[in-house]
Parts: sequence; C-alpha cells; structure tokens
Amino acid sequence: MSLLAVDIGSSTCKAVVFDTDGQMLADHSISYAPNLRRPSFAEMDAERFWNAVCLACRNAARDVKDPVRAISLSSHGETFVALDSSGQPLACAILNQDIRAVRESAACEQTIGRERLFQITGLFAHPMYPIPKILWLRSHEPELFRRTNCFVTLIGYVLDRMGLPAYVDYSLASRFLAFDIRKRAWSDEILSAMELDKAKLPAAVPAGTVAGRLNSELSAQLGVKSGTPVILGGHDQPCGALGAGVIGDGRVSDSIGTYECLLAASDSPSLNVKALEASLNSYCHVVPGKFVTVAYFPSGIMVKWFHDLLYSTGSGEVCPDPVVQEFEANYRSLETRAPKGPTGLSITPHLIGTCNPEFNPRARAMIAGLGPGTGRSHIYKGILEGLACELAILTEVLRQAVGQFEDIYVTGGGARSALGLELRAALTGCRLHVMRRQEAVCLGTAMLAGIAVGEYADVNQAIAALVRESAVLVPDQAVSSSYRDQLARYKRLRAWAVEES
Repeated sequence: MSLLAVDIGSSTCKAVVFDTDGQMLADHSISYAPNLRRPSFAEMDAERFWNAVCLACRNAARDVKDPVRAISLSSHGETFVALDSSGQPLACAILNQDIRAVRESAACEQTIGRERLFQITGLFAHPMYPIPKILWLRSHEPELFRRTNCFVTLIGYVLDRMGLPAYVDYSLASRFLAFDIRKRAWSDEILSAMELDKAKLPAAVPAGTVAGRLNSELSAQLGVKSGTPVILGGHDQPCGALGAGVIGDGRVSDSIGTYECLLAASDSPSLNVKALEASLNSYCHVVPGKFVTVAYFPSGIMVKWFHDLLYSTGSGEVCPDPVVQEFEANYRSLETRAPKGPTGLSITPHLIGTCNPEFNPRARAMIAGLGPGTGRSHIYKGILEGLACELAILTEVLRQAVGQFEDIYVTGGGARSALGLELRAALTGCRLHVMRRQEAVCLGTAMLAGIAVGEYADVNQAIAALVRESAVLVPDQAVSSSYRDQLARYKRLRAWAVEES
C-alpha cells in the first residue's frame, strides 16, 4: 500500500508516493510561473494548477507497484480562486505574492485594530492575505464580486474539480485574515466589520478530513484507481512541521528553501506582546488542538541570485543546463573552495525586503567588507554566514515569544549545504537535527492521509513510523566564538539598512 501526497507550491506542484514506512517510491514535479500583468499584481490561470496536479499525480503513480490507498493535498497559503455558483473560476487565481490591496489591508487594521486583529487571527494586516484582496475586488470589480459564490483556496479549487466539497482546513483558513484561531471558525466580528458575507467563504474543517472519493473519470486523470479517498491536508509550513515531528511545546523546525521558516509548535497560540511586536504569525496546526508560530526571511533566493550571477550567459539563461544536478555541483565547488574561518564580510539577504521582525519591503540586500582579495568563494561563504546571522536574530525573536528551545529540526533543500548547517548551529547555539526526508511537506501530508484511512492510529504512531533523523549537528563553540565580532557587525549593518530604506 502507498500514500500519494500532493503539494501545490507557488512555483512548483510536487507529487510524492510514500510507502507506509516513509520510503519515497516515486515523485514528479511540474513548474509554472505567475502572470505579472501589472505592478503589484500576481495571477495565474487556475486551470494550470489543476493540470499540474493531474500530470504530477499521473507521473508519480505510473511506476508504483503498490496501489495508492489515499491522496492528500497540501498547498502554499493565501492564494485563492473566485468560483461562481457552478464551480467555474470567474478570473485567474490571485496569488499570495500579489500585493494590490495595500489600502484595503490598512483599512482592515484601522477598522479592527492591530492588536485586536492579532488576538483573533494570530496575524497582522498585510495585502498578501485574501480578505484585503476580496475587499479590493468588491471595490474595483464589483460584478465579479457579486457573481462570486465562494472564494476558495487552491486545495478547495482542486476538490471542486474533483466533484467534492471545496473545504478549507483550519491551517489554510487561518491565512485569510478572518479566521478565529481559538474558536476554529470564521470570525463574525471581522466579517461584520468588513461587511462580508460568511457564505462567500468555504466551510472550515480539520486537516485530515476525508473530502470524498474519486470517481472513474477523475481516477483516470490522476492515474489512481476509482474510489481512492481524497484527504484534506493543509498549509505547507504546518504540514512540513508534522513531517519533521514538530507537533508540541518546545519543538521547533527550520525549513530552508526560497524562504527560511522557523516554526515553533505549541498547545496554545502565541499571542503575547513580543509576538505582536515582531509581527509573528501564530495559527492553527494541521495537528488537532495544536498551534504553530512562524518567523521567516528570504534565504535561498539570495543563494540562487549569486549562483545565477556567476553562471549566467548574460541573456538570463543559466549555463550550464539549468538542472538541479548542475546547480548542486556549482554550489559544492564554491563550498569546497570556501576559506577557513570568518570571511569578515557582512552580507544581508534582503533582495526583496525584510520579513520578521520589521517587514520592511523597501529594505535591500547589502554587502560590506569587500577587499582586493575577495573572490567568489569568499562571497559565497559570506552569503551563508549572513543567512546564519539572520537565523540567529530570528531565533532570539522567536524565543522571546514562545520560550527557550535548544533543538531545531531541519528540512528543505538548504539542508544539503554542510557548511551552511555548521554556521547555523554555531551562530544560533542550537543543536540541528537534520531530517532523513527533506520532502517534509509531502511526508506530513502523506501522514495525514495515512491517519485518515486507518494505516496509523494517530499522529504519534505516524511520527514513530515515518520520521527519522539522518544527523545531529552540535554547535562548535570555537566557531561560535570566532564569529562574535562578525555577528555584531552584521547586526549593525542590518539595522542601518532597515532604518535608511
């Protein structure tokens, strides 16, 4: 028996088939890009998401001998689709990176109040969330708004295409800016203040809910047998935390990708003053009765920028062939030639602004300390040092909100950098537990499927069966001491860059 997990990312849809011991049997990815037709707009034809899901599933399931027993869906947050009464999209999906609704976001905060909004939703007002953009549609495209029967998530849209209820789980509902995370229900207070009808939002249910079963037509499109149950996963970050075994108090994960997300699990939301000051997000986990608090910053985007700067043909094409193996070979080469000890460089990763704690979109990356002997491997290591410095700052920010922790469970593509992990451990002072399965989002999503169909009795049994560590890195005190001055310089440069932007 196998479990098929589908994660609908912002740029890639990935389908992974796991056996019940957590071994990856097959995987397939489909990439896509947004339509940036106007400044601050980011959209995509919803059909492209559906086609990506179908193709990724068919290709992943094609060569698997064990029959797929269940499909589960996870997704990035905030992206939504306006559906009419017959389930047809009225416009392109509006993506999470779309920030057209700046005025509407400010109106939400002004009407509800920053602290009250945080106490209800665990979020602060921002134009990336669906509610401000729904308000924008009401003002700028009133006919579309009037014809909309429901504003659904990407998972909801996929479920609707399957002929199933367009449910939203509590974790993705939490990303709308109108969900009461304590009551696990849409907030009447917020919706009333914004004059929005709750009927235009999808029914919220727990992650792990069985949405229904595939009919023969859909099973052919997805490459699995008719009658296969479809399970509601959730927001990618909590799913990834589950895949790393991070479900309770004192457990923290670090997902190292395009953004680096530090996530703490807890039995209650972190809605204190420190969390609000740092603009942290605290909301529903995909695990029943649990919550997550997240802090994040741009990470892999800086590494890729430098890679493309070095290996570009000058026409925007990456040379050699832009495949993962070539990227990793280039990174290994740079890492192998990296100098021993601190570079003395201070490099901030804020190509597109800072995230926690300031959320300053105007801030930009800075490089300080260049000299005539500075080479590409120095700069590459300087970037890794900067990422470790940024994580050290974020670690302290998160500790102030959720309490002390000494262990971090690491997943994501960035975990393949041994040097990057060594620096993160040294500068944060935390033990890094590198997980065996770096595809933690899909693993967590598959776990929800396995629990739903009775393969595992509960979350704890699923974690015991599937979650494994491949290594534990203990902070090297000598390395930590050698970076004391450079970390202090980094903090000063960062503070100046944020203040002057």
